[in-house]
Amino acid sequence: MDLKVRLKLKFWGVRGSTATPRADRLAFGGNTTCVEVRVPGDDTVLVIDAGTGVRDLAESLEREFPSQPLRVTFLMTHFHWDHIQGLPFFSPLYDSRHSLAFCSERTETEIREMLEGQMSHPYFPVPFEMVAARRTFIDCRKNEIEIGRMLVRSFPLNHPQGACGFRIEAGGAKAVVVFDHEHGNASIDAAIRLHAENADLLIYDAQYTPEEYESKRGWGHSTWAEAARLAREAAVEKLILFHHDPDRDDESMRAIVAEAQNSFAATEGAAEGMTISL
Repeated sequence: MDLKVRLKLKFWGVRGSTATPRADRLAFGGNTTCVEVRVPGDDTVLVIDAGTGVRDLAESLEREFPSQPLRVTFLMTHFHWDHIQGLPFFSPLYDSRHSLAFCSERTETEIREMLEGQMSHPYFPVPFEMVAARRTFIDCRKNEIEIGRMLVRSFPLNHPQGACGFRIEAGGAKAVVVFDHEHGNASIDAAIRLHAENADLLIYDAQYTPEEYESKRGWGHSTWAEAARLAREAAVEKLILFHHDPDRDDESMRAIVAEAQNSFAATEGAAEGMTISL
């Protein structure tokens, strides 16, 4: 890593709802949500969500740290399947050398029980409580938390059964992630804007077009138009459209990104393998 870089993010999964392993989606990718966040000179690994993309992240970490114990902190936006279904295939989970922390806007007991649930009989052969890695659970509503050289603050989002976003800061760089959120709740929208103010990077749920949203109200997701509006109003440096609809092929994704760029020029669509240095 370039030591001038304050934060570096890599996208391992960018889809919402379900994975889409199809040829016409390969440019943006078909795995569900997973983003790695690192700081140069610090071996702490921060991971936002454990969708299906987290399996490829595990392979990358094992190549980078072949014999070194890992310290991985997962920021869990919520516990819908597309955000956790890769965790049973995250290989460091089964190695006693490694330490994994799971942070979310839930109690420590709730976090543990929800992760146990998807690996319980008859859904998975290895129970979560039997894995080898050391695990801790953190309710991040209580305080800003320090993860290596990163400071993390959570905030609530408008999504069925609840979700949270995160503001991540290091060395003066600020990234704000809003993965699953439906605009329209005035108080929540105002808080998101406050967290996003002057951010270097905003990653925002843009699953629907404005036209599609009219028949998707209450489903818990937003649009590229709302993402661009927030980016302008909060004066962010760069906007990344995220949580792509599983029905969206590469051609339609490129069209959405181009349309969003007409509203906020510094816009890109998240794609698997994309890295962003701040």
